[in-house]
Amino acid sequence: MKQLVIFDLDGTLLNTIADLGNAANHALEVAGFPTHPRQAYPRFVGNGVRKLIERVLPESQRTPEKTDSLLSDFKEYYNSHMTDFTQPYPGIPELLRELTDRGVKLAVASNKYQGAVEKLINHYFPNIPWAAIEGQKEGIPVKPDPSIVFEILAKSPTPKSEVLYVGDSGVDMETARRACVESCGVTWGFRPLDELLSNHADHIAGTTTQLLHLIL
Repeated sequence: MKQLVIFDLDGTLLNTIADLGNAANHALEVAGFPTHPRQAYPRFVGNGVRKLIERVLPESQRTPEKTDSLLSDFKEYYNSHMTDFTQPYPGIPELLRELTDRGVKLAVASNKYQGAVEKLINHYFPNIPWAAIEGQKEGIPVKPDPSIVFEILAKSPTPKSEVLYVGDSGVDMETARRACVESCGVTWGFRPLDELLSNHADHIAGTTTQLLHLIL
């Protein structure tokens, strides 16, 4: 049984794509740019909200100044609407409770900015005793840089052989590889199976039941 499981947030614990897309489209509309259909957003996310804004902008408009402006509008909207349509994936609340009851430590490692990560976790999983809740912070590189994993291990010291990193993207699998911890790619999130496999996922889980068996 693993002692510590580190979860990605968007696409792993929570289906956040509708609220992310709505916030980005709001920022685009305010600036007078074309918006994107919701089904386009899974390919835009995964590297933090600044990179999301860069990707949704027209290529000719991807300047630091324009990105800063849209990012401000995005955050203002998202901070008020991040729970409009977001929901935990089926089986996630039960999985977290089962792991907690069995004494497994749980943590979150997200490229979403820290304030949003804390708000979402506290809203959807208020009764889980998280060992660490880590989002994007000023001065700390985003995933796939492994710094966020090292921050979690500093707060909850655990042998790396007893850690499992769970995520839905190639970024997550690469983060785990760089941190030298075992990885599991989940197929219910935003990215396709071939991306997980091509980024050397150690395990693949298609359901929370499969993930539970792997952890235990």
